[in-house]
Amino acid sequence: MPYVLGVDGGNTKTVALIASLDGTILGAGRGGCGDIYNASAGTLWPDSARAAVANIEYTVNAALDAAGIKAADLVTSVFNMAGADWPEDFVYLQTAMQERGFGRTIYVQNDAMGVLHAGSSDDTGVSVVCGTGAATGARAPDGRTWHSSFWQDQAQGSSLMAQRALDAVYRSELGIDPPTTLTPRILDFYKLETVEELLHLFTNRLQRHQHRIDQLTPLLLDAAQAGDNAATHIVQEHGAMLGKYALAAARKVGIEGTAFTLVLAGGVFRHPSQLLANAIIETVRTTSPAVRPTRCRFEPIIGVLFTALEAARVAVDDALLERLMPTIPGPALFKTALDYSNIEQAPATGKGGR
Repeated sequence: MPYVLGVDGGNTKTVALIASLDGTILGAGRGGCGDIYNASAGTLWPDSARAAVANIEYTVNAALDAAGIKAADLVTSVFNMAGADWPEDFVYLQTAMQERGFGRTIYVQNDAMGVLHAGSSDDTGVSVVCGTGAATGARAPDGRTWHSSFWQDQAQGSSLMAQRALDAVYRSELGIDPPTTLTPRILDFYKLETVEELLHLFTNRLQRHQHRIDQLTPLLLDAAQAGDNAATHIVQEHGAMLGKYALAAARKVGIEGTAFTLVLAGGVFRHPSQLLANAIIETVRTTSPAVRPTRCRFEPIIGVLFTALEAARVAVDDALLERLMPTIPGPALFKTALDYSNIEQAPATGKGGR
């Protein structure tokens, strides 16, 4: 019996789903970072690319086990990957997945594209992803596509927002900027007494790479929602910049000024505050007033699965959705708070299909 595979690989996690051609999801897997630029290399894997491939392989094999099938049963597979940026990246990932036998037909796309299909019924429009990192993708009705990749290094996701929050605290402590409620919020989070201790935590020679700062982004959004001026400025400015990249994406595929769908997705948008989303939408409406903003109806991996089904010549219609929706895994599979980053606890075989 034929099956399809969808894989969504980001900086925090990689998720895989396997479905039959009627849309029923039969197996799921989850692993660590799938970004070939950013996966943590360790004793098993000498570089980020091979560490990412090992994470992807582990995730796919977990989904195969859960579904009770072999890789040879996969007719179509779509890999929706952060780090699929340049032509050589696509070649690298395509080759790695083919070597492991993960599908008779294999497609690799940038991670911004799967989000678009999860939020836009016709798979056209612009997607803005704001998670640990950020990405923007666009697809026009005529098939033209574009993704932001390294063009967007100056407007990333929660890590950049958190760094700007820290910078605001440092400047406030020196009297360069006015006081901000970010200071007590962040000091309390790290259980520190002074801003100097905070600065030392992130810059001392022995520990400066041991602390993730993207966990501060919810505190930033909390402060902004409560009316803190510094936090509000950071969030609104960041949203405006993401909106400008969304407009650039729309221009690249020729849909700026039309009533295109604007899909907002990623962990940062799960926060109750609407300030970031509103800033993006307001910016996009400066040249595309008829834009139709929306949130993903499904997790991005479901959009990837839609693409895999369509590539297998299966129509994603209401009847298929009725079969698919009751089989979508629970929220634990998608939560970014879970830590699956220890690759050494999940070694891959290097042999691919089962």
